[in-house]
Amino acid sequence: MLEEIYSECEENMNSSVGHMHRDFKTLRTGKVTTTVLENVKIDYYGTQTPLDQVGSVLATDATTIVVNPWEKNLLGDIESAIAAANIGVNPNNDGDQIKLFFPPMTVEQRQETVKKMKGIGEDTKVSIRNDRKHSNDQIKKLEKDKEITTDESKTAQEKIQKTTDTFTAQIDSVLKDKEQEILKV
Repeated sequence: MLEEIYSECEENMNSSVGHMHRDFKTLRTGKVTTTVLENVKIDYYGTQTPLDQVGSVLATDATTIVVNPWEKNLLGDIESAIAAANIGVNPNNDGDQIKLFFPPMTVEQRQETVKKMKGIGEDTKVSIRNDRKHSNDQIKKLEKDKEITTDESKTAQEKIQKTTDTFTAQIDSVLKDKEQEILKV
């Protein structure tokens, strides 16, 4: 029973860290990537559809993204969806494709990105602490129901805490590395 709690806890914590990494991909760093458009969706025949499913999205160089829709009648919809997403640039529609020109990031923009990144990291730590609390509550319930002894409960909670500490240290390490990457001009 305890092994199930351990594995569920670790699985949930891994999931939280994975979610953090996905959120990091939407942040802009020095070199522009197509992931800044990951959350942009357009109305495609009544369905909210991700941009990469209605056309090709390519980073042609370090500061330019080109969106080439498969259906030219979607250009206006794509342009307005990108403008509404507020990603920091205005879309340029040339009648065939949409180009996004990202200026080099200023020091203030880099610091703002680091602030957002740290917020994402803190949210992930909160999620991990919630996972720890949930697991500890399950262990305490087993102890209360006399399915495990007090010593087993204490040992299990210590093991959950060690797992929590490992994941927290992993998050801190990732945040430190990412901060250096973003602030590097």
